[in-house]
Amino acid sequence: MLGRHDRTPRLRTFARRLRTESTDAERKLSSLLRGKQLNGLQFRRQHPIGGYIVDFVCLKANLVVELDGGQHADPAGLAHDALRTRRLEELGLRVLRVPDDEMLKDPDAVVRTIVGELEALPPPP
Repeated sequence: MLGRHDRTPRLRTFARRLRTESTDAERKLSSLLRGKQLNGLQFRRQHPIGGYIVDFVCLKANLVVELDGGQHADPAGLAHDALRTRRLEELGLRVLRVPDDEMLKDPDAVVRTIVGELEALPPPP
């Protein structure tokens, strides 16, 4: 099984490309997470991890935020997402899936959901 820090050159190159070709929803969420604005935690964008490129991850909180467009709603997309989520969870990550349209319509609600996930973390030892 691949580790949490995936340094595969192909994935790293693809992640860089995805960062420059962000969707509207990704750009919106990125602006809200930038600069440790959320509980002082750093989120990485389009980050290679476990053989995948996740939309956003806070490594300190073990939280992945995936923004899902329309292609995720069909049966093949749902099956792929379920497998991907299961594999990321095997690496000790929690995965929060947010529809793109929800991010664009009510970004404050999405941020509140993310903050709720972060606050649900057990306190550090």
